[in-house]
Amino acid sequence: MEVEFFKVDVQTPKDANVIIGQTHFIKSAEDLYFALADSAPGIKFGVAFCEASGKCLVRSEGNDAELKGAAEKEALNIGAGHVFVVFIRNAFPINVLNAIKQVPEVCTVYCASANPVQAIVAQTDQGRGVVGIVDGESPKGIESGADVSERREMLRKFGYRP
Repeated sequence: MEVEFFKVDVQTPKDANVIIGQTHFIKSAEDLYFALADSAPGIKFGVAFCEASGKCLVRSEGNDAELKGAAEKEALNIGAGHVFVVFIRNAFPINVLNAIKQVPEVCTVYCASANPVQAIVAQTDQGRGVVGIVDGESPKGIESGADVSERREMLRKFGYRP
């Protein structure tokens, strides 16, 4: 079989952010649950992980039924072994990414975004793998002085700079 490439349009729930990555062990769903729960008070999330051997099920955890269900659906749509999908609300990826990266079985994080996301997937006779992620749109130019001021003001509004 040749390699086939296709895209999966990730359907992120309204007012949520998505984090997609790859891990390597069945305990990942539970470990990611605790990493998220311990990272940001009031966070709502769903985690789904594509098991790559044995039963090959989508394993999931979460504290929000809608986000958990959405993560399960998108993980199944991507269908690549050991890939995980996390949807979060009431927190930003910046609040949880270090905790996710510190989970011992996490290999990589492909993206963390509130933008429209597409997963580029390769299909072989063995299964699927994520080749890359398209996150948002392409640049339309270089920021002006006014754009710099607007960016800096936004960071201060969110509390990331004094």
